[in-house]
Amino acid sequence: MRWKTRGRTITEADLVTFGTWSGDMHPLHTDEEYARQTQFGGRIFHGPGALAIAFGLEMSLGWKLGSAIAFLGIREWNLLAPVRMGDTLHVTEEVVELRPSSSKPDRGVVITKIQVLNQDGVVCQEGFWSVLLTRQAK
Repeated sequence: MRWKTRGRTITEADLVTFGTWSGDMHPLHTDEEYARQTQFGGRIFHGPGALAIAFGLEMSLGWKLGSAIAFLGIREWNLLAPVRMGDTLHVTEEVVELRPSSSKPDRGVVITKIQVLNQDGVVCQEGFWSVLLTRQAK
C-alpha cells in the first residue's frame, strides 16, 4: 500500500515558530547574511521542523486513526536536501513490513518508508517509521 499526502507550504512563520519553540535559533535559520555565506546560499528551514510537519501531513491520511497505539521509532532517517521558505512539502508513505506482536495477538507492527518531497519532486528527507497498531487476532 502506498499513499501521498496533500501539500503544505513552509512559511516564515513556521521557521520562527519552530525556532522559538525548540530553542534552535542558529543563524543558518535566522540570519540571511550569515546563511548566504554557507553552502545553502540562504536561510533554510530546520530539519527537525520538516520532520514534525511530515508527521502532521502523514497523520492527515487518516489510516491510523482509531488503530494506532504507539509510535515506536524512526530508523535510517536521512536529511538529503534543504527545505526553504516557500517550499511546498508532501509525504509519500509505503508499507514495507507488517508483523503480528509475538506477545499480544490483538496488536501488530507496521513499518512504512516515508519520503518528504518538495514541489519539484526532490526528496528532502526519508527513512522508516514503526507504529504499533491494533489488529484482529486470527
